[in-house]
Amino acid sequence: MSLDALKSAIPDYAKDLRLNLGSVIGDSVLPQQQLWGTVLACAIASRSPRVLRELEEEANARLSPEAYTAAKTAAAVMAVNNVFHRTRHLLSDPEYGNLRAGLRMNVIGNPGVEKVDFELWSLAVSAINACGRCLDSHEQVLRKAGVDRETVQEAFKIASVVQAVGVTLDAEAILAE
Repeated sequence: MSLDALKSAIPDYAKDLRLNLGSVIGDSVLPQQQLWGTVLACAIASRSPRVLRELEEEANARLSPEAYTAAKTAAAVMAVNNVFHRTRHLLSDPEYGNLRAGLRMNVIGNPGVEKVDFELWSLAVSAINACGRCLDSHEQVLRKAGVDRETVQEAFKIASVVQAVGVTLDAEAILAE
């Protein structure tokens, strides 16, 4: 299981995805921890069993145990946050924004890795889950921490490609049945 196996599984009609997958991971300017934490969190958020199986092993080999766990944690906590905050935003009644959330999110304060890395992973997952409020929030934290726009964009480029590969391969698996 590997990045190469995943690329070779992408059908020819989606060869741009194959090239994009190779470039967003192989040519990324992100440090290894940021890169592979983003890849793992996005693979989880993609909900594609094939994508997760193919990328998890390499991510696990390239991340410290703490970063591996933190990337999975980012995907988990954003699964809650993205639905909750996106729903609050989409409802026309602004009073929902004044109600206490009552949801535990303690890990955001102490994720076990550099805060910037966790924020980057959270932003990438929020891109997949299409939560505008969360995207804005994480982007603002990253920018205030001195992270440049190019780095932020690298994270959502990875999210975009990983998600697209998952959609494509899952569709092909269903069509092959």
